[in-house]
Amino acid sequence: MEEAHLNVYQLSKRWGLSPGTLDHWRRYGKGPRFLKIGGHVLYRLCDITAYEEQQVRQTTVKHSGVPLNAEDARAA
Repeated sequence: MEEAHLNVYQLSKRWGLSPGTLDHWRRYGKGPRFLKIGGHVLYRLCDITAYEEQQVRQTTVKHSGVPLNAEDARAA
């Protein structure tokens, strides 16, 4: 059985992000694992769903009690 893959544009549509954001994430090691074959970037569906599972949160506050971003800090 062949494994499903998404290209940058398909994944950006799935997540509502720009393709440029995914490009930036790849440069800095953020986001799901990816394949680069013949100059084409592909994401395996199993890596996408694993990354999505890692992003599930109960709160916007880190375990140390420090807000995740500056906006949360202002609200606290």
